[in-house]
Amino acid sequence: MSSPTQRSLALLRERGYTAAVVERWNPYAKIRQDLFGCIDVVAVGNGETVGVQACHYSDVSKRLEKIGNAEALPAIRAAGWRLLVMGWHKVKGRYVVREVGVS
Repeated sequence: MSSPTQRSLALLRERGYTAAVVERWNPYAKIRQDLFGCIDVVAVGNGETVGVQACHYSDVSKRLEKIGNAEALPAIRAAGWRLLVMGWHKVKGRYVVREVGVS
């Protein structure tokens, strides 16, 4: 099974973006750290930059809250980035994404 991050990467690339994982493992703290505290994947293309928080479908509201509380949010918005939460779940044996834009 692929992770929500891997599925988001594949979907963004299908849409014509160049995308990369920007979340990293901190071995000292033993936690994953997101770029600016709220971004797992950055995608560029189609005239824009998109920051994505990838998760399971049931965690979408938690991730929206996480982005809303990120200290870097004003700077990310000022830079003109679009922010998305991509929540993944299986329907009839296939993964489906719920995309929520952060306004």
